[in-house]
Amino acid sequence: MNLELFIAKKIHFSQKEGKRTSLPAIKIAITGIALGLAVMILSLAIIIGFKKEIRNKVIGFGSNIQITNFDRNSSFETEPIAINDSLLAMIKQFLGVRHISPFSTKPGILKTETDFQGIVLKGVDQTYDWTFFRDNLKEGELPSFDGKRASTDILMSQHMANLLKLKVGDSFLTYFVQDNVKARKFHITGIYDTGFVDYDKLFVITDIRQITSLNDWEKDEVSGYEIMIDKFDNLDLVTEGLDEALDEETDKSGNSYYVRSIKELNPEIFAWLDVLDINVVVIIILMLTVAGFTMISGLLIIILERTNMIGILKALGESNANIRKIFLYVSFFLISKGMLWGNIIGIALCLLQSRFNIVSLDPETYYLNSVPIDLNIMAWLLLNIGTLIVSMFMMLAPSYLITKIAPAKSIRFE
Repeated sequence: MNLELFIAKKIHFSQKEGKRTSLPAIKIAITGIALGLAVMILSLAIIIGFKKEIRNKVIGFGSNIQITNFDRNSSFETEPIAINDSLLAMIKQFLGVRHISPFSTKPGILKTETDFQGIVLKGVDQTYDWTFFRDNLKEGELPSFDGKRASTDILMSQHMANLLKLKVGDSFLTYFVQDNVKARKFHITGIYDTGFVDYDKLFVITDIRQITSLNDWEKDEVSGYEIMIDKFDNLDLVTEGLDEALDEETDKSGNSYYVRSIKELNPEIFAWLDVLDINVVVIIILMLTVAGFTMISGLLIIILERTNMIGILKALGESNANIRKIFLYVSFFLISKGMLWGNIIGIALCLLQSRFNIVSLDPETYYLNSVPIDLNIMAWLLLNIGTLIVSMFMMLAPSYLITKIAPAKSIRFE
C-alpha cells in the first residue's frame, strides 16, 4: 500500500474542510491554475486559427508554389513563359503536387461613369481550382472559361464592388496602358469577399485568354503556373525539389524557370505570422508563472497548517523524502482540479467563439471579420502535459520546507 498517497488523499479529501484555514488559499491556487490554463488554451487556439486563416487566404490568391519567368520583375506586368506537355506532365507527377494550372496577370484601370480604380486582372483557365473563391462567393456565380472564345465574365471582390457601386450583372470598361492604350469591356458574374482587404481591393479574376490577347502572346505563353501541394508542412521540401528539377530546363524561347514558394512571394506576411509565435510563448510563460506562484503560496500554507502532523510522522520514522511526497501528491490533486476547470472554461470559450463569432475584428486591420479559433488536439495535449510538468516541478522548492521542521518543536505546535 502507498502510505504517502493514502495520507495525501486524507488531507485533500478531508470532510472537515470548513475548519481548514488553508481553504481560501487552496481555492485561490485552484482558480489561478484554472484561469491560467484557460487563457493559455484560448491564446493557443486563437494564434493557430489566425495563422491558418491568413495563410489560407494568401495561398487562395497565389497558391503554394509559383513557377514564373526567371527574368520576372516585381510588378504584375510580367514576362511570359511556356511549359511543354512533357515537362507539365512531370510536374503533375511530382511527389506532393496536388494541382497545377496556368495564370497571367495584367495591371489596368477599371472605369465606371463616376469612378475609376487601379486593379490587377488575373487570368485563369478551365483547369483552375475554384475551391477558395467558391467558399468565399457572396453573390452571383463563378465565371466559366471553357468556351471557344475568350470570355468577358469576371469575378470581383465585395470591397471593390462597394467602392465602385457595382453589382452582379453590371458591365464596365478597363483600360490597359502599354505602347498604346487598350480597352476591354467586362461583365460581373460573381462577387467574392475573403476579408483580406489588401488582396480584395486588387484582384479581378477573368479568362486567361483576355490577357494573352492584350499582351500579344502566343497561346501557350502565360505569366506562370500555380501549384497546390498536399500538405503545407512539406512546402519547403517540394519547392526545393521542383527548383532542382527545373534548374537546367528552359522554355521554347530560352527562358529559365523561377520556382518560389508562397513564403518567398509574401515574406513580410509570413514573417509577421512567425512573430505571433513569440506572443504565445510570452503569454504561456506569464500564465505559468502566475499560476505557479499561487500554487506555491497554497502549498506553503498547507505545509504550515500540517506542521504538527509532519512532526508526528518524523517521530514515527518517516523520512523527509516520503513526507515531501505526501505534499507533492496533494499538489498534484490541486493542480489537476485547477486544470480540469481550466480546460472546461477554455474549451467552452473556444466553442462559443467558433460557433457564434462573439468577438469580431476589423478586416482592414486584421484581415479577418472575427477572432478565428483552431483548437489543435496535439497542441492542446502538449499544453496540458507541459502545464502539469512545470507546475509540479515548481512545487519541489516549497516542499523543501519540510526538511526544516524539527519533530520536538513541531509536535507542540498548534
